[in-house]
Amino acid sequence: MSDLERELTAIVRADPGLMHVLTTVRALNLPDWRLVSGAVYQAAWNARTGRPAGYGIKDYDLAYFDGSDLSYDAEDVVIKRVAAALEEPFRSQVEVRNQARVHLWFRDRFGEDYAPLGSTDEALARFVAPAFAVGVRLEPDDAISVAAPFGLEDVFAMILRPNPDRPPARGWAKVVDNARARWPELTVVEP
Repeated sequence: MSDLERELTAIVRADPGLMHVLTTVRALNLPDWRLVSGAVYQAAWNARTGRPAGYGIKDYDLAYFDGSDLSYDAEDVVIKRVAAALEEPFRSQVEVRNQARVHLWFRDRFGEDYAPLGSTDEALARFVAPAFAVGVRLEPDDAISVAAPFGLEDVFAMILRPNPDRPPARGWAKVVDNARARWPELTVVEP
């Protein structure tokens, strides 16, 4: 484990909201799951800037991968199962997505093609910014595993740049404006 992974793990453990969601979801035994993106990197940004845990976090993105049934009905069963395990405010803040299904709806929603994925961790490499491409999971032995295909340097340096492996996301300016409104300390590298 790298120094930055250790630091992120300590930040996650110190955040009651993140730990509550991770502990609850671990008990559900979802296939290939991770808590990804916003709530994770934003926790690091809060620690870096001295803001309280939970500041600016709008939702908790829960990704899992189950290729056995790509129907929305199957995904909805998982969404409802996760919601039933959580109380408010988490119930309405956790957004659940089966990464095996993303290619079915991504073009209609975001206007670009999206090849099928083979795992949840593979999805991280397609996120719009390296700083967003981070996921954590609370393992059965209470270890926190970290997945970050671009590393954690941008997360901890508070650098927001487009993913170099894909075209800039439609709506990049809105992404930047939303992040800067909450964390004006960010350094933004424009496409």
